[in-house]
Amino acid sequence: MPIYAYKCSACGFAQDEMQKVSDAVLTVCPSCGKPDYAKQVTAAGFALKGTGWYATDFKGGNKPAESKPEAPSHACGTSACPACH
Repeated sequence: MPIYAYKCSACGFAQDEMQKVSDAVLTVCPSCGKPDYAKQVTAAGFALKGTGWYATDFKGGNKPAESKPEAPSHACGTSACPACH
């Protein structure tokens, strides 16, 4: 559920409210009761998961991890099989 920042322009009361996206915007201040409670514009908080992002691969100066080639599979199941080489 998203968290929205609200602030009352009458008394200055500010609070974060957890609401569904479909919930109506709050307008009445819980502190003073006046209808001056408004949603504030704030930065969205989110995290990018996985690899390939600055925070996971490049932030520390590291290069992204490269995938290692998979060992060839042999019909006999061993890598030292003379029939496979």
